[in-house]
Amino acid sequence: MTRAQLRPPTMADVARLAGVSHQTVSRVLGDHPNVRDETRSRVLHAIEEMGYRRNSSARALATRRTRTLGVVASDTTLYGPASTLFALEEAARAEGYLVSTVSLRELTMEKVSEALNHLSEGGVEGVVAIAPQRSAVEALAELRHPFPVVVVGSGPGMDVPGVSVDQHLGARLATGHLLAAGHRTVWHLAGPEDWQEAADRAAGWRATLEAADVEPPMLLRGDWSPLSGYRAGQELAGWVGRGLTAVFVANDQMALGVLRALREAGVRTPQDVAVVGFDDIPESEFFAPPLTTVRQDFATVGRRGIALLLELIEGRPPATANRLAIEPQLVVRASSFPYAAQSEGVPL
Repeated sequence: MTRAQLRPPTMADVARLAGVSHQTVSRVLGDHPNVRDETRSRVLHAIEEMGYRRNSSARALATRRTRTLGVVASDTTLYGPASTLFALEEAARAEGYLVSTVSLRELTMEKVSEALNHLSEGGVEGVVAIAPQRSAVEALAELRHPFPVVVVGSGPGMDVPGVSVDQHLGARLATGHLLAAGHRTVWHLAGPEDWQEAADRAAGWRATLEAADVEPPMLLRGDWSPLSGYRAGQELAGWVGRGLTAVFVANDQMALGVLRALREAGVRTPQDVAVVGFDDIPESEFFAPPLTTVRQDFATVGRRGIALLLELIEGRPPATANRLAIEPQLVVRASSFPYAAQSEGVPL
């Protein structure tokens, strides 16, 4: 193999194969209107045959556009942030953008500032921050940056443009479902205090009970992990027979721990205690029993988040409001409803 064969094809190579000038190839790549259809077809065929890929650095110099977006994220081992990150990267690629991601252990003012500086040096045109903690959104609102920033997962009431799932509505769907099934009250295992999503879910739970003239029972708190759910489930099992018949758990992983703790205590689900989770992780329909949960549309969050960021980058007025909430969906399975349990083959 010769040295020429080892190197990637250039625009000049494409021009020679197509029998056109270098400038004509550039016009085709730039989708210039003043190129004959036959010539355009010949150039595109040569590009495909040679496997030519346009040099991103050269394109950036020519257009002053890097076609690169930044993402700042943390807690990507958790299902929600991980699914959001994947959705953002997929949506950006669909729009022809590369993604540069900075993952942080904690979203403090100092760490967020360092991440934005790093991305700025890399020439990103805008940044999406996966910021479920209130402290992170507050930091982003205070920091100055040379590009637009959009936040996903932060909930309403923030001064930064963003997209999120309506957590308050999701909690109302979960709690309302349990009340409609005949439970007199619904207990709640919430997520960490600094997480806006946890606060919104707890607020939705409380508002639904109060609207039904039900005094909210004691709130328990976990850290999103199955272990914290298991420990809370052991405490909840002690209240069975004393008014506890239904639990809304703030995520599916904690619900998994709750289900195990209840089962070990001899408490049947849903016959003795109904359980509803949140997220609809892929494993939730295989829990014992299959878990009723609230499904979040992360793909839509990713698409809307990238669309909003591109509108801000290009100086276009957003097609929707700067704060967009995506509606979640309740998925009913055997863990919350005897009729669903019967259809799932769970003995009553």
